[in-house]
Amino acid sequence: MSLVVENLNVLEKDRDMAARRIVIIDDHPLFRDALKGALRPAFAELDVREASSLEEGNKALEDDPECDLVLLDLKMPGVQGLSGLAYFRAQYPSVPVAIVSGHEDPALMRRALSLGASGYVPKSTTADRMREAVSAILDGEVWMPAEARQPSDSEREIDDLARRLATLTPQQLRVLMMLREGLLNKQIAYELDVSEATVKAHVSAILQKLNVDSRTQAVIAAGRIDGDSTTDS
Repeated sequence: MSLVVENLNVLEKDRDMAARRIVIIDDHPLFRDALKGALRPAFAELDVREASSLEEGNKALEDDPECDLVLLDLKMPGVQGLSGLAYFRAQYPSVPVAIVSGHEDPALMRRALSLGASGYVPKSTTADRMREAVSAILDGEVWMPAEARQPSDSEREIDDLARRLATLTPQQLRVLMMLREGLLNKQIAYELDVSEATVKAHVSAILQKLNVDSRTQAVIAAGRIDGDSTTDS
């Protein structure tokens, strides 16, 4: 029995000493540097990859699909609000994703968790608390500020929209994000290297899944899910 316990202790120690692999997706280099600096004291070894856009984040996860954690901003090139979170959760369901954002609306935090985020850490969080939050998430916990945990009755309709958003495929989410940028079908087809007919099919599926009648309503619905508060990082 003592040998088994000793072996378990060795395995636990090896796990604790193993390098943690984190991908930071944020378009501000200064914040990425600050976040890395804040996290390093908490880990014996930390391997960080950086990305400043959806495409770069996608490439980082393609290269390391078994990384320990993604820390994702809500607003950057190619990523708009919770649509970006939904995309990464759909594309890489086994990789935990936590939001690190300047948006501190409690309802938005709760919607992020309902879409599968492993945590929501405001950028105003102190370095000590940031380390605490990321360590908890890496240990399998779901972390968010205590003050943001109580939902209100008025959020039910938005929560339903968030659940509908979570049913979109990764490609449909890409199309929705491009619709929010004001791109036409022809432009979306060019960016995704698909036919316009394929784009039209994706748009039709998006309208059906979000239970809306037009592209404009789909964009408005996605904005409502984000709380219409994602104009800044």
